[in-house]
This record gives sequence, structure tokens and C-alpha cells, in this order.
Amino acid sequence: MLLLELIKGLILGIVEGLTEFAPVSSTGHMILVDNMWLKSTEFLGEQSAFTFKVVIQLGSVFAAAWVFRERFFELLHIGKHKPEQHATAGRRSKPQRLNLLHVLVGMIPAGILGFLFDDVIEKYLFSVPTVMIGLFLGAIYMIIADKYSEKVTNPQTVDQINYFQAFVIGISQAIAMWPGFSRSGSTISTGVLMKMNHKAASDFTFIMSVPIMLAASGLSLLKHYEYIHLAHIPFYLLGFLAAFIVGLIAIKTFLHLINKVKLVPFAIYRIILVVIIAILYFGFGIGKGI
Repeated sequence: MLLLELIKGLILGIVEGLTEFAPVSSTGHMILVDNMWLKSTEFLGEQSAFTFKVVIQLGSVFAAAWVFRERFFELLHIGKHKPEQHATAGRRSKPQRLNLLHVLVGMIPAGILGFLFDDVIEKYLFSVPTVMIGLFLGAIYMIIADKYSEKVTNPQTVDQINYFQAFVIGISQAIAMWPGFSRSGSTISTGVLMKMNHKAASDFTFIMSVPIMLAASGLSLLKHYEYIHLAHIPFYLLGFLAAFIVGLIAIKTFLHLINKVKLVPFAIYRIILVVIIAILYFGFGIGKGI
């Protein structure tokens, strides 16, 4: 494999690591960077290029799993943890803590929708115009959520989430299966609208996303494993490692900053991205046929 192709794999891994868990749509960025610029299908073939994107997505998912490893150990009752006590009306309440059932409840809507309509979504919604629609509508939803959050005086932490909130956030994750809408953008916004702070909504989003993305990516690899050729292994490995390392940095940075910067800056960036893609697609015909 040529050095230039390895560099392209590195770039795609970096883009995936930066965007998979940020509320900016990794799908929109893959269309801009790969389909309109690097064109991995030209040297990998369509099916192998798709498989490569699954592999680098796994790199980002493993990064999120590593960042939240202690929380996952806690959810699975591996190791010791101390439940938090919340004071209510001058007395100590029962310990309240995010548990595995919250995560499972949140996974149900996207799991059902993905199982029933995954092929339909892949066939009919992965076009440039539909992704642009998802990017724009997701940006508007994020702006609305931020405006509402200004009125919330005592936002919840992730350990105060209830099962109804988990289910509603799960519904928003299912809606975000529309390419471009952004899983994290949709679920964080919904969490904020349900009176969680931005960090708590982000924590739950990432924790809930890891198992369902692992399952989806694993299923995709099983379907397409025959397209992983020995000659492509360095390309896949480089992209995976880039997505994992950059994903670690991106996720930790995002979680550190989200309560300060909130969602509007990401929404504005998404709208700018829509404009750029629209100019390239409609103005210059770049990406036609995607």
C-alpha cells in the first residue's frame, strides 16, 4: 500500500476520532473529507471502504469505553464503589446512582429502530442532501436546548437521572439515526431539555452509546469481514489507532469544556459545515452520486 494511501487512512482516523462523540456529526465530516476529497472507495473499493469506516468508528468507541471504564466497571459491579447520598428537605435520602437498567432503558429505542430499519436508513438516508438536512435540523435543536437551559436553576447530575428521562433520551438517540443529525447532539440536547446539566447529559450519552455502537459495529464487521484484505491491514490499523488516540483526547477535552461552552458554538459550526457542503455539492457538483 502506498504511503499516500496510509496518510489518507491517518487523516480519516483523526477526523473520526475528533467528531464521533462531538455534537457535530461524524457522518457529515466523512462526506466532506472522504467522499468529496480523499475518496477511499477509489483505492479500497466500495465495500472495503465501508468496512474501514466501521473499523475506525470502533477506535472511537474503544476510546469512550476507556474514558468511562470505571463507570462501566461500577455498572457491572466490578470492583468497589460508594453510592452518593443526596440531601433532601434537611435529611439524607436513599442512595441514588446511575445503574445498568438506566443504560438498557436508554438503548431500547435505538436498538429496535436499528434492528428494523438499518438497511432502509443506509439505502435511502445516506445521501448528501439528507445529511445536510440532518446537520441543519440538529443544529436548530441544539440552539433551542441551550436557550432553555438558561432557565434551569438547579440542573441534575448524571446520578440523578430517572428511567423516564433515560427512555426519552434513548428516543432522541433513535431519531439521530438520521445521518447528520448527530447522536451526541440529539441526546445531549434532550438531556438538557430534561433539566440535566450539559456535562451530565454528555456523560449519559457516551455511556449509553458505547454498548449499542459496539454491537452495531460488531454486526457490521461480521457482515463485511470478507472485505478485509491482508494488503489493507496497515491502512485499517493506522486509522483505528488514530481514531482511538485522537478520540481519547477529544472526549476528555469535550467533557472538560461542555458546561462552559455549551452547545451553541457547535450548532453554529454545523450550520457553517452545511453551507460548505452545499456550495461544493450544488455549486461545483462535488460529491454527486453519493
